[in-house]
Amino acid sequence: MISNKEGEQLVKLARKAVLKYLGEPVDIDIESLERLSQKTGVFVTLTSIRSREEQLRGCIGFPLSEKKLYQSVIEAAIAAATQDPRFTPVEKPELASIIFEVSVLTPPEEIRAQNPNEFPNHIKLGRDGLILRWKYGTGLLLPQVPIELKWDIYEYLANICFKAGAPPDVWLMPESKLYRFQAIIYKESIPNGAVIKVEL
Repeated sequence: MISNKEGEQLVKLARKAVLKYLGEPVDIDIESLERLSQKTGVFVTLTSIRSREEQLRGCIGFPLSEKKLYQSVIEAAIAAATQDPRFTPVEKPELASIIFEVSVLTPPEEIRAQNPNEFPNHIKLGRDGLILRWKYGTGLLLPQVPIELKWDIYEYLANICFKAGAPPDVWLMPESKLYRFQAIIYKESIPNGAVIKVEL
């Protein structure tokens, strides 16, 4: 989907977008980003370094996007920094201790099985992100989340239900729909440092 160079560009773009939004005179060269115009899902994750540990500071994105990839990254980065309802907006001094991460998503694919009990056999931890749709809402978890939190497959399924505002066994209900997707992930190795590809 994207090269390592393009992944690096996207992560740097995410940081620049937030800096510019917070009032820094940052130049974003849109012309150089035109080759990143495919329309694909993307999430931007911010993690704050505290006592050498990474703690989530914001994560917003678009499972599907009708906009160009670079435009989606700009919007998702600003939203992750300022509109994630779980956190207060990021302030400019904080950026020195925040790592930016960009996940470019493949299109979601519905998981189909004769019986919902078979869903775990169709999900691979570290490869598949999940989207759950049920009658009252939708939840999404990126593929890196169960690895980072050391969940097994059943904890992963319970937590995608919680993310959708549902009881932990809603994934077993026939009317619920479960989708999987993959992600190519790039992040700063340290705040504003070299960009690396994340291998789960």
